[in-house]
Amino acid sequence: MTLTFLGTGTSCGVPSIGCTCPTCTSTDPHDKRLRCSALVETDTTRILIDCGPDFRQQILPRTFRKIDAVLVTHAHYDHVGGMDDLRPYCQFGQINVYANEQACSMLMQMMPYCFADHRYPGVPAISLHRLVKHQRLLVGDVEVMPVEVMHDRLPILGFRFGSLAYITDMKTIDEGEMAYLEGVETLVVNALRYGQPHHSHQLVDDAIAFARRIGPRRTLLIHSDHHIGLHDTVNRRLPDGFELAYDGMQIEVG
Repeated sequence: MTLTFLGTGTSCGVPSIGCTCPTCTSTDPHDKRLRCSALVETDTTRILIDCGPDFRQQILPRTFRKIDAVLVTHAHYDHVGGMDDLRPYCQFGQINVYANEQACSMLMQMMPYCFADHRYPGVPAISLHRLVKHQRLLVGDVEVMPVEVMHDRLPILGFRFGSLAYITDMKTIDEGEMAYLEGVETLVVNALRYGQPHHSHQLVDDAIAFARRIGPRRTLLIHSDHHIGLHDTVNRRLPDGFELAYDGMQIEVG
């Protein structure tokens, strides 16, 4: 199974508009961060995690093949703003989108034309499915386990695929959810920046502490803003077993 990071940035992306800090003016492509999204793929199955406003740009360099499922962590714009760009994939059939109850309701409000009784020609053919935490989902040959984390006071979903867990936009997690992350060997988790706390996102030190409770062999940090610093500098600063993911990075997991 391959995980491709389509985007590893926070809601504003990096560079941040109007900013002249060293990260935003860096010429290193590792410091260019589109909004968070990822592909989980096997030889026969392709799953998209989130579909933000940069989706078109992110997917154009990739092989054009069926998307078997779109897993939505939550319905904030930076994670679902590109849903309309799924239109070309409808030639393979309906797009199956999976989200929790709250995110489903928000998507129906954001894109009512996709769910109207009489849809005009050309709208994305989205089939919306409600996900419940801990209720296993089988997509092709990939089993998905939704886990719940808190984005401030908003319950959102993370996803486990065997030994891989993908979590973004987390601030806290209920102790009862930790059992569903036991045995994770590769952890992808949000780490906004160093320094000033944020009301709804973990900082780097929070992410490190969280990962050490789970005990994966490898932890990759995502959903980072420009204040985190230069990619190479951050990686030199991180402890062993931790690294800052970057757009286009691919990893193989068992």
